[in-house]
Amino acid sequence: MAGDPLALPGADLAYEPGWLPAAEADALFEALQAGLPWTTHRLRIFGRQVDAPRLSCWIGDPGAAYRYSGMRFEPLPWPSALAAARARVSAAAGTAFDSVLANLYRDGRDAMGWHSDDEPELGPRPVIASLSLGATRRFVLKARDASAGHASDRIALDLAHGSLLVMRGDTQARYRHALPRTARPVGPRINLTFRRVSR
Repeated sequence: MAGDPLALPGADLAYEPGWLPAAEADALFEALQAGLPWTTHRLRIFGRQVDAPRLSCWIGDPGAAYRYSGMRFEPLPWPSALAAARARVSAAAGTAFDSVLANLYRDGRDAMGWHSDDEPELGPRPVIASLSLGATRRFVLKARDASAGHASDRIALDLAHGSLLVMRGDTQARYRHALPRTARPVGPRINLTFRRVSR
């Protein structure tokens, strides 16, 4: 991938702000916002079921089921709007992705809490490619070992429209990441996290 590597101890990250040209990013955002069957996923948190603070859609090849927060998600077929993006993201990351989690953040109240993409289906050192569309939002990574407390073990990125972030190696094993809420007025954002599920 041509993006710039990010300095975070023990992580393997590359970020390219303008990876997808603006006109293509605009068209993809509009097609996905209007065309995907967005749903509110139910998550299990501390033993109880709650609504996720965002809308989501799990898409993938047949058999690419995904288990997350106590729930099993069967993939929907790939829409035509995502076919070209899938091929280009796979080429950029050097990984043949078979699935994608699409998240729609409607405004600054929608968010993603601290977590790692470390489900068994993704393997021990997964490659996750994150394509951002729409409003710019702050994305934060911090070391899983909170006792370390070093500023060098934390990084924040403003993920822009059309940007691509690729996380690989030990990133998920050593770090958690989040998309915090914001009180700033922000428009909708779609994030596409491409993955490869072990079957």
